[in-house]
Amino acid sequence: MTRVAIIAAMPGELKPFVAAWPHSTRNGIQFWAQRNEEEEWIAACAGAGHAAATRAFAGIEDGGPIDLVFSIGWAGALRPEIAPGSAYNVAGVIDTRTGERFHCEAGAGDLWLATSPRVADHAEKLRLASTYNAALVDMEAAVIARLASAREIPFYAIKGVSDGLNDRLPDFNPFLTAEGRFRLIPFALLSLIRPWYWPALVRMGENSKKASLSIAESLLEFLDERFGDE
Repeated sequence: MTRVAIIAAMPGELKPFVAAWPHSTRNGIQFWAQRNEEEEWIAACAGAGHAAATRAFAGIEDGGPIDLVFSIGWAGALRPEIAPGSAYNVAGVIDTRTGERFHCEAGAGDLWLATSPRVADHAEKLRLASTYNAALVDMEAAVIARLASAREIPFYAIKGVSDGLNDRLPDFNPFLTAEGRFRLIPFALLSLIRPWYWPALVRMGENSKKASLSIAESLLEFLDERFGDE
């Protein structure tokens, strides 16, 4: 049986794709699974960042060997022409902590994704674009790529753009716990007294929903091409 792992940070990144799949929670990791006689697709999310992505990967691997792995989810644009709400199959992933580069399997796109240990603000986005010639930034893909590479598992990344290069957003980093959970209530309370961020946050919410739909469409297209005739 072919086991396909699909790893995201937040449930909202997966929602359009897994809405009808059986759902479970184990050890703080959310799982969705769909299977037939030949294939098993397992989606998981455990939060944002290195540690959470590692937990999600390990949680799927506990059920058996993985044959193919996707890193999916929201990313920030590092170039002005990258449109929020769109999704991209990336050519490869750069770990900004180590400088390592991980290529996706043949047939992926031509844009590179930088993985940062923190949510990137505008100045950091400009630095990442200049330093790594990357088009997108996230917090998890390089971790998953490294785990896949160590096991010689084919790796792909599909990222949907939640925020544009010039969107001025609040600093999300103080609201992320060490486990990768987002502290929504404290963030909401702080945002209430900073109305200058409201338009950008509303746009980000709308673009994130569009991006999740775009990710689901791209992923369905890939899986149909790979498994549709088998």
